[in-house]
Amino acid sequence: MYTKQFEIRWSDVDANRHLANSAYTNFMSHTRMAFLIEKGFTMKELAIHNIGPVVFYEHMFYFKEAFMGQPITVSLEVSGLSEDGSFFKFDHNFYNHKGENLAFCEMFGSWIDLKERKITELPQELLDIANDFPKSKDFKILTKEDARAKGRRPVNLEL
Repeated sequence: MYTKQFEIRWSDVDANRHLANSAYTNFMSHTRMAFLIEKGFTMKELAIHNIGPVVFYEHMFYFKEAFMGQPITVSLEVSGLSEDGSFFKFDHNFYNHKGENLAFCEMFGSWIDLKERKITELPQELLDIANDFPKSKDFKILTKEDARAKGRRPVNLEL
């Protein structure tokens, strides 16, 4: 399990004086990018391949409040990866200084070609790294169908 430590700042709380939803999202994003960078998915490496990560969904479950000035730990576990590396799933947990689980989030994403603006597979050298990511106990090989597993599809406005 990969972990990153944070302290809840004034800018991280909302009108209810607890950790804001947007702060949870920011802490998860920071944790993911720190993990990827440490594994070799640097901005320079992504630019060489003209790819970037995109989030399809983040499904949050909140259990306990967190407050300003408190330290929190955000974990990341790789719970899914497609065979070509185009899709990935990360699980995040938030813990307070006592080790109590404050929140959980399941995040599903993909890699896109930044020129074509379409989902793309990972180049072989990055796929080799991704295949060596530490995996959660419930790790799953993802397929394209997993991207729509929640059953949501776009519904356009009729203008």
